[in-house]
Amino acid sequence: MRIPRIYQDSPLAIGDSLALHDEAASHIGRVLRMTPGEQISLFNGSDHDYLAEIISASKKNVSVKVLSSSANASESPLHIHLGQVISRGDRMDFTIQKSVELGVNTITPLFSERCGVKLSGERLEKKIHQWQKIVIGACEQSGRSRVPEIRPAMSLEAWCGEQTDSLKLNLHPRAAHGIGGLSLEVAKVRLLIGPEGGLSETEILKTEQDKFTDILLGPRVLRTETAALTAISALQLKFGDL
Repeated sequence: MRIPRIYQDSPLAIGDSLALHDEAASHIGRVLRMTPGEQISLFNGSDHDYLAEIISASKKNVSVKVLSSSANASESPLHIHLGQVISRGDRMDFTIQKSVELGVNTITPLFSERCGVKLSGERLEKKIHQWQKIVIGACEQSGRSRVPEIRPAMSLEAWCGEQTDSLKLNLHPRAAHGIGGLSLEVAKVRLLIGPEGGLSETEILKTEQDKFTDILLGPRVLRTETAALTAISALQLKFGDL
């Protein structure tokens, strides 16, 4: 059986004995029904994985001992910051999960004129927390050791205006070239993905003022989640590790 990977948000060192956090303990003890003597792999956001042995296990509490540490080289040399206008239903969940699997480093949920999703206050905070849990699950599944950040949601205009040394990209059906025609001075990209209805004229003007480069993803119209994953894959193929 494949050794389960578990995110443990705490310092880890060889020889340490520790209790897993509640959700991880429930997954190991209640769902997987693992027992003392079995092994799991822990990671905490560093560039290492930690092999650990279960010392004690119940449905709610699991204690382990760290046996060894190994470097994890799963991170892409390309740093991608995804600015994703929030999409309806489970599309946003899907986009976040798959973009993390593809190597995205940071995700900022965005509100735009044609967003179609109304979130604020406590409901928005719960969504951000839910999305961060999806990120952790995607890291556990894909073998990543660093955990991408879900930043607080903001307006598209505010995100576009942030200072950065990254290449800023915006998908546009009338762009002169695709990702194949790009070059990078630094291995950093800020990728803007708009809503299903596209950006408004005001928002398009804002991207021009903030020096975004328009790129084309072929002759077909893509849904917002398809556009995000296609662009990330193409960027990783040209500048990353695909």
